[in-house]
Amino acid sequence: MMFNTGEELLKITEENGLKISEVVLACECEYTGLTHEDIRNKMNETLEIMKKSAQAGLEKEIKSVGGIIGGDAKKVFDYTNKGKTLCGQNINKAIARAYSCAEVNAGMGQICAAPTAGSCGIIPASVLTAAEIYKSSDNDIIDALLTASGIGMIISKNATVSGAEGGCQAECGSAAAMASAAIVELAGGTPEMSLHAAAIAIKNIMGLICDPVAGLVEAPCAKRNASGTVNALICADMVLAGVRSIIPFDEVIDAMYRVGRMLPFELKETALGGVAATPTGIEISNRIFNK
Repeated sequence: MMFNTGEELLKITEENGLKISEVVLACECEYTGLTHEDIRNKMNETLEIMKKSAQAGLEKEIKSVGGIIGGDAKKVFDYTNKGKTLCGQNINKAIARAYSCAEVNAGMGQICAAPTAGSCGIIPASVLTAAEIYKSSDNDIIDALLTASGIGMIISKNATVSGAEGGCQAECGSAAAMASAAIVELAGGTPEMSLHAAAIAIKNIMGLICDPVAGLVEAPCAKRNASGTVNALICADMVLAGVRSIIPFDEVIDAMYRVGRMLPFELKETALGGVAATPTGIEISNRIFNK
């Protein structure tokens, strides 16, 4: 039941009447030799880490080690609780949760690097918020995370999830694609719909560079986790409404990888380009490393 592309994954689901999560679970058992229960228990541990990292910053201000970011999760959460927002409670709560994970990561706390530490807020924030809306059980969320991992596996096999190799599109874009596909399954969508959501999420962020200020995964990373979370949620909603990706998922992944390879090295996590190379970015770097 192994698969390398979205097309192969879709064919397996259609021929066997399975959800993406069921195929991924079978694949994991085949690859690791573990039982279904073992895999689900491991995924439950991951889910608990995600829950804690998504909640911590809502309760108290978390400062990063570099001192560049901190406290924004609580600001957004407090703002949300006032009940008068432009984007509504759900979107703002998801943004706060994404910030929380990013702040926990930058504070050297425990996060789940799915697919990377730099994009660690997108899957927890969007999937947990969607699960809250749908009143999903932890077992349902674990299924959704298995679906997310299946999308991540395909991207890793055919492109990259590394910002140093493919820019931020490869990190936050992959995370948004994984999350969006997971949310579609959580909402009862088909495997084909999950792939459409993943494709649209990647397209929405195609070409995004990786330019961490001072070389630290703090800014603009935390804000891109927030926007990546919203990206995942709106793509799931679009697909559940009947929208399809004009370009197939596998072709989008290939295009994303090609774009990443075209990016100059200054724009791939070296902190030599983008906002990291602005006067303020350089001043922050000097303040941190030359003090």
